[in-house]
Amino acid sequence: MNMRASHLAFHPVDALAALCKAGGDPLRLNVLRALANDSFGVLELAQIFATGQSGMSHHLKVLAQAGLVATRREGNAIFYRRALAQGERLGGTLHAALLDEVDALALPSAIQARIAEVHGQRAAASQDFFARTAASFQAQQDLIAGLPQYRDSLLSLLDALGFAAQATALEIGPGDGAFLPELARRFGQVTALDNSPAMLELARTRCEQEGLGNVELRLADALNDDYPAADCVVLNMVLHHFAAPAEALKRLARQVNSGGSLLITELCSHNQSWARQACGDLWLGFEQDDLARWAVAAGLTTGESLYVGLRNGFQIQVRHFAKPDEHTGPRAALSHR
Repeated sequence: MNMRASHLAFHPVDALAALCKAGGDPLRLNVLRALANDSFGVLELAQIFATGQSGMSHHLKVLAQAGLVATRREGNAIFYRRALAQGERLGGTLHAALLDEVDALALPSAIQARIAEVHGQRAAASQDFFARTAASFQAQQDLIAGLPQYRDSLLSLLDALGFAAQATALEIGPGDGAFLPELARRFGQVTALDNSPAMLELARTRCEQEGLGNVELRLADALNDDYPAADCVVLNMVLHHFAAPAEALKRLARQVNSGGSLLITELCSHNQSWARQACGDLWLGFEQDDLARWAVAAGLTTGESLYVGLRNGFQIQVRHFAKPDEHTGPRAALSHR
């Protein structure tokens, strides 16, 4: 009886010891650094750190037992991400301090290069999908969430922002261009950007049919090429095709003019893995808190959010993130006067 009581009494110390043990290995610390703004599967992490899958699985188990990483199942795959420190819990202060110290260190260049390789492999898979399936894009998109299912919610949020008639808009990944007529009616100049020639040709056809004279189509990579910033940047069902969504948000936030807005329509996190094969999705939706956290890290502030439930089990989140105006605060410079 006394031995049992003694074990329970020291249980908190065991938890702290597990946390210290997990942080006591250079590879595990680098794994935490790599997971700062990304999620990776065990095979991807094994590739990034040039180690065997079994060895990486062991390190991830140690990190998970200490509460330093969390898992998310996407279909048959499990992705690892950093767990957020809970300051009120035992070890929360130590957890937060460890992540702060880790984030102050740069990853070795070889590891950074292999992370870029993994991102490149993801991006190539996505681009190959759209090159092969452009003709059937709309039918595949409608399997999950076509524009008619969230158009009204998105327009309601957009119109509430009150952009001036001369404001500019930028749509990343316009698909077949179905949302471009709505943007063309509301903005003085609209740019549509896509890295798929086949998809951009679909958008071009739409613009010609609708007579959209204030829409410019650009073949470019949204993360790596130069293109003009805009007062309103729109991503409709696009973020889940980016290899590194958090890093993508940082890049795209720089394309929002001061006082402007970033509008994101995305799926909430789901577990229907067939979407990877049918629709080329790299990610099975996103947690609402993750999008907000990534946006704040990119220098944006969270605005209104709308949620649309679908009969097929998916839920859509329509999110507004504002870029603070340097002088007058978010939205003020672009509002109708």
